[in-house]
Amino acid sequence: MKDTAVVILNYNGLGFLKQFLPNVIENSPEADVIIIDNCSTDHSLSFLKENFPQTQVICNEVNYGFAGGYNHGLAHIQHENLVLLNSDVEVTPNWLTPILKRAAENPSIAAIQPKLLDFNKRDHFEYAGAAGGFLDKFGYAFCKGRIFDSLEKDLGQYQTPTDIFWATGASFFIKAKVFKDLGGFDERFFAHMEEIDLCWRIHNAGFTIQYESSSVVYHVGGGTLNKTNPFKTYLNFRNNLAMLYKNLPTNKLFPVIFTRLILDGISSLKFLKDGNVKDFFAVAKAHFGFYAMIPYLTKKRGGSYQAYRKLSNFSVVWRYFVKKQKTYTEICSK
Repeated sequence: MKDTAVVILNYNGLGFLKQFLPNVIENSPEADVIIIDNCSTDHSLSFLKENFPQTQVICNEVNYGFAGGYNHGLAHIQHENLVLLNSDVEVTPNWLTPILKRAAENPSIAAIQPKLLDFNKRDHFEYAGAAGGFLDKFGYAFCKGRIFDSLEKDLGQYQTPTDIFWATGASFFIKAKVFKDLGGFDERFFAHMEEIDLCWRIHNAGFTIQYESSSVVYHVGGGTLNKTNPFKTYLNFRNNLAMLYKNLPTNKLFPVIFTRLILDGISSLKFLKDGNVKDFFAVAKAHFGFYAMIPYLTKKRGGSYQAYRKLSNFSVVWRYFVKKQKTYTEICSK
């Protein structure tokens, strides 16, 4: 067994397995490539058995979502390093080398993400993580290379490896001991924001997270839940509030959550104005879903809140929509 496992969570992703799995195996000689199947109903399992019999496959008995699917599957994996990789990602030669080198050299680093570019527009950053993620003071996620829906062209402007607040779940290196000691992903999130919640807890535990610019992967995006799917809207809005409730210091809890509820309401009205009625109702449903989670989330609070100091001290909403600053460099230089 090698020290590192590249672990791909699959749910009815036969097309992506055919397209990308050979590429991952070829370009990841330092790692064992393992598939966790989330109770697929297509022919994924038979395809793997017939074409990649040497590849370990872990079968979950039901679809646990992204968070639970990885938690249940990774419980059966004993490797020292884990690289969680979406099934719709194309990797490049030697993509793991700089990540593993950086992690080995610095024991304080718990998680790393590579440069994430768009598979279909290969000179542009990809939405899910671009060149590393951050949170503003109200918990809005943004990235180097991606602010809301504005995606930058990769001109080499983010070539320096840097500390980041969160690493994308699309290609997520984490030391296995840290993952397991922190309880893995929060399964109540099901999908979306669970990696940011975990990254918040990583910071609270005293570790750092980095972006490795010399490792490059290409992500299709939206492979399981399309961006326009109202269920995705529901999960993003509900889970963002849940993440804030779990991790904010007590004195910041009410003002930040209250502000977010108002801003979410404005977002829902914009959905309605644009004719996205299902998304409008998804935001309302997300708020009620969040309220229902509060007893559970309250039990998850406590311990260290030191990571709050690493949030950006400005509103990315204000700078993007009001001041019309569309890139990370513009927003963070003010």
